[in-house]
Amino acid sequence: MKKLLLFALFLPFVGGSSFMRATSTITLADVRTGKWPISLEQWTGHRDTAFVLLFRDQQVMVGEVMDTLPFKNLSQLRYLDSAFSVLNNNGDLARFSDFTIKRSTTRVDGTSYLLRYKEGTTEFRQPEVAILRGTIRKL
Repeated sequence: MKKLLLFALFLPFVGGSSFMRATSTITLADVRTGKWPISLEQWTGHRDTAFVLLFRDQQVMVGEVMDTLPFKNLSQLRYLDSAFSVLNNNGDLARFSDFTIKRSTTRVDGTSYLLRYKEGTTEFRQPEVAILRGTIRKL
């Protein structure tokens, strides 16, 4: 009985146990702050690293609904960067398996990008896209 109890005490320290899932969150960029925040974060788990784009859903005015767009690895995140680079004309659309990005240009507002993920949407202005793309390129 003592051996079983002693073994149970040392089990979390031996060989990467699932009891100790050390996770860390690193904010890579606060793309936009204030009422409609957007941030890019790196989530590091026990054996993997993922990237997420957190944004407040701009369709919901009554409450604050935050959406999380996950990217499994850095190469998927770089596809987001390349999507912004190929959207050159008004109305261009980049369609991915989980989300879409549409470019629109007006005289008053300038260039903006509408990101749709599941039920949520958010709009990026050109300076915010520059912050996001610069952060992705540094990784």
